[in-house]
Parts: sequence; structure tokens; C-alpha cells
Amino acid sequence: MTTSTPYADAIRRFAARDLQRLNVPGHSADPTAAPLLAEFFGEDVLRYDVEPLLDGIDKGPVNPLAQAREAAARAWGARRTWFLTNGASEANRMAALALSAFRTPDEIVVAQRSAHSSFFDGIILGGLDPRFVQPTIDEHHGINHGVTPAAMREALTGVDAKAAYIISPSYFGAVADVEGIAEVCHEAGVPLVVDAAWAAHFGFHPDLPANPIALGADLVVSSTHKMGGSLTQSAMLHLADGPYAAELEPLIDRAFMFTQSTSASSLLLASLDLARATLEDGRDRITASLTAAAELRDAVRATGRFPIVSDGFDAFPDIVGHDPLRVSIDVGAAGLDGHAVREELLRTAGIMTEISTGSCIVAFVGPGTTPDAARFVAALEALQPVGDLAARGELGSIALPKTGPAVMRPRDAAFAHTEIVPAADAVGRVSADALAAYPPGIPNVLPGEILTAETIAFLRGIAAMPGGYVRGAADALVDGVRVVVEAGAPDVSARPQAARAGRIDPHLSSGMRRAAKPSPRKELAAAT
Repeated sequence: MTTSTPYADAIRRFAARDLQRLNVPGHSADPTAAPLLAEFFGEDVLRYDVEPLLDGIDKGPVNPLAQAREAAARAWGARRTWFLTNGASEANRMAALALSAFRTPDEIVVAQRSAHSSFFDGIILGGLDPRFVQPTIDEHHGINHGVTPAAMREALTGVDAKAAYIISPSYFGAVADVEGIAEVCHEAGVPLVVDAAWAAHFGFHPDLPANPIALGADLVVSSTHKMGGSLTQSAMLHLADGPYAAELEPLIDRAFMFTQSTSASSLLLASLDLARATLEDGRDRITASLTAAAELRDAVRATGRFPIVSDGFDAFPDIVGHDPLRVSIDVGAAGLDGHAVREELLRTAGIMTEISTGSCIVAFVGPGTTPDAARFVAALEALQPVGDLAARGELGSIALPKTGPAVMRPRDAAFAHTEIVPAADAVGRVSADALAAYPPGIPNVLPGEILTAETIAFLRGIAAMPGGYVRGAADALVDGVRVVVEAGAPDVSARPQAARAGRIDPHLSSGMRRAAKPSPRKELAAAT
């Protein structure tokens, strides 16, 4: 490796010193004090796990951590880059919090409805008023794709928005026309935030798509651990040197202070420095991975049972490119359930894939890796559509539920007076939670939206599937749903029997219940 790694090198030098460490971390790099940690991780990890605010590492006007962040900004073409140890979820929340204080007192942000749940967490924290631009949807496979410049222009027309937010690439690797969308946003006088969580590797090889900064995005979320090679929970946020940078930079700094740990892990920070250097020096390794991914797609196609989903991307007007390191497979065409296939491949063949839907799985070929295509295809072909593996629905088609109308702002609903009711009784009520089927983590209902029978049935179906999980649910099987207590309804906090039965939200203290006032439904113009 020829590229320097200033922060990682500083940590390595510090760890090599003969120190008597009478400080935190409590193991003090002594394997006798932490024998299980030392045995599990190795003694070097204990030595590299150092506290923050050390001269020669992260303290002072010019220090190795600052140099590492500057190197990352240069690598991704950014004006400035923040290193994060709370994942790209932190980056999404930072972006929303910064936007809440950006420029105008109005709270409107135009957002792709299929955004990750962490951005909607940020919308709630920042009190933003989202107006949605709907993505195109592959109804057969149950996949949200992206938005077009025309759809963004329509969403911004007549709306006094302060920013716009999109996802590119999608979880399946579909790349949106970021350049065209950025032009539309800038014509409207608003910055464009791109959640490029799955695109840390973009721009580091001529056969990969360009990274969104190079296409005109103003703020880019990068989940560096996903495809960039850093450790899990490490991420970056990149600010472009564009027309909104001077105003956004101090706001992002404040949002960083409010969201980042005061004891950021030196291990995660060092992994970001190392991952950046690996990508910069990794053209030959990425070439090998691109070849391996192409061979894997060809081998899957050759089975005749499993179509490649990205082969049909040209049918969608929002998709202008594709991440070639993702291999998306339609297992529903072979009569198989995608979620069950993902679990079964791990259980019986020791093969892990990244994402599943009811009809698909997606294999990621990380930059620098060259998976054995024969092993993967042999395990896939061995699966037969019986028992839990059988596809649910005609030909494995899995339709996403249509969202109900938004009648309250997300923050108002999330912090309203709430109660937990049986799922059947929640139909027609206002959700107090963001409920997202995992994977991929796109909210199927947001706080403030009306719960529909279709959505509740979909979420309960996901929760019952092998490996299924619904983020934000009051219970694992979505038997109960947290809803807003509407104006004029009886005061549930005065019903001790209901409280003992668990129908009152257990996360509200008695003081909060006394102080909370029911929020009336409030129609939001153009909310959907």
C-alpha cells in the first residue's frame, strides 16, 4: 500500500510505546486485566483501543485524525468529511438536524419516500415537515427504486422547501440520475442531500459509477463499512464545495457534536482511515472483484431457474446505472421465498447474502473479494420450493403496501399521547411509530400516517417470516401497534386497568402522560 494512513499510523506508534496506562479504556491494554478480550480479539486490539484527546493523535490544530479526514475529503472530492462512529444512521440524523436550522424558518424538506428509517428519525428530532416524492416501484419483486429529475421538479414546484433528499444507489444497486436531480434542486435554490450509504466504493474505478459529489450533490451520506471496507458502525459524511457549503458546514458541525459519541472508538476511526487508503490503492483488486461478480451473474443466469433482477432495470425511467458489484437474484421465479432462501443458505451452506425480499436475494461482492461462483450456484440450485422455502403468493410476487395519508407531522405524532392497541384495532388510527420491514429498513409507515389494513397485514407477514424483523414495532410479531390518542378520546392514563394490561405506552412516564395533550389530526397540504 502506497497511500498514507496518518491516524492509523499514529495509533500504531502510540500502541508500541512502553506505557503504564492507568486510564480508560479500563483494560489498560493489559491482557492479564482482560484475558477474555485478549484471547478473543488479540492483544494488538487492546493496545489500539485508546482514549480520545491525545497529543500526536487527535489533539491540536494539525493532528493525524484531522489529516486522515482531509485525506478522505480529497479522495471523495469533498470540501470536508466527518468521520462517524455511530454509522450512516448518524450521518442521516446529522443531515436532518442541520437542515432544520438551514436558511429559512420554514420546516419543509422534500424527501424520497423510500428513505432509510434513520433519516426519518432525524426528521422527527429536527421537527421537519416532509413532503414526499415517490420512487418508482417494481411491484413484482417488491423493490423501491429511485426518483427522476422530473419527479423531483414536480415535488419542488410551489413548495417553499429548504432542501431535497434522495437515495442513490438503492439497496439493489439501482443508480439514479443524481446529476439531473442536482440541477433541478439547484434551479429551485435548494441543496441536494444524497444517501449514498451503499456507494462508498463509487468513483474508485472507471467501471464503477461516479460518486454523487462528482455529480453535483451537496451533502453525501456514506456508510463506509458497507462497501468501503471499514469496521461495522463506522461511516462518513461528505460536504461538497458547492453553493450551500458555507451555510451548511457550521450547522453540520453542531449536529455532529450533538450526535457523535464523546468517546469515539479509535478502532472505528482507524478503520475509516485504512479503508480510504485501501480504496485509493485498490484499482487492481476492484478489477478482480468486478470480474468475479460478472462470473457470478453469468453462472446464476446459466441455471435457467433464477433471473438476474438488474437485467430488467432498463424498464424503469429513474435508473440510469447499476452497481456491478451487486448480484440481485429472483428466487421467486423458481418458486422460492427470498427471506427463507437467505436463512437457508446461511444455515446449510455457510453462505451469507446481504438483502432479501419476498422474492429476491442480493449478493454483495465487496471491493477486493472474489467469491467462488460454483459454490454459490450449487447451494442455490439445491434449494427446492417446499415447506418454509415455498414462495408466498403467485409466482413469488410480493407487492409493497401503499402508505396511508399523513395527517400529522412526524414529530408531533412521535411525541404525542399514545397507546398500544391490538393490530386489528389500529386500522384507521394514526401511527406513533416508524415501522420498517428489515431488511431493507425503509419505513412502511411513518409517525403521523394513517395505518391501513394492507400495511398492517404486510408488516405482520414480514414479522412471521424466517429472519423477518420490523424495526420500531411495539412487539416482535406486531400483535400490538402504538397509535396516537386522538382529541376527544377518553384519557387512557386514567384507566389503571388498561395500564396494567399494557395498553398504555410503557415508554411514557406518568409525568409525561399527565403533561401530554392529545394532538388533533392536522391535514398537511401535499403531504403525500
